[in-house]
Amino acid sequence: MFEEVKEILIRQLRLKNVEVRPDSNIKEDLGADSVDILQLLMTLEEEHGIVIPDEKLANFVIVQDVVDYLEEQKK
Repeated sequence: MFEEVKEILIRQLRLKNVEVRPDSNIKEDLGADSVDILQLLMTLEEEHGIVIPDEKLANFVIVQDVVDYLEEQKK
């Protein structure tokens, strides 16, 4: 799941020469803004057929937060 989220972030944020780790801060380390995070969530919703409530946005601080949420939804 991490690799999938990582690839989406790299593609959407056009990251080059940036290491994306599970503990990478999405805003501070990767330079995403709230619109970027919303786009990430929309992509994940489409690919996984789930709905991620907007209020969850504030909970996604590091990449692992997104991975954990997706894994929780798969259960």
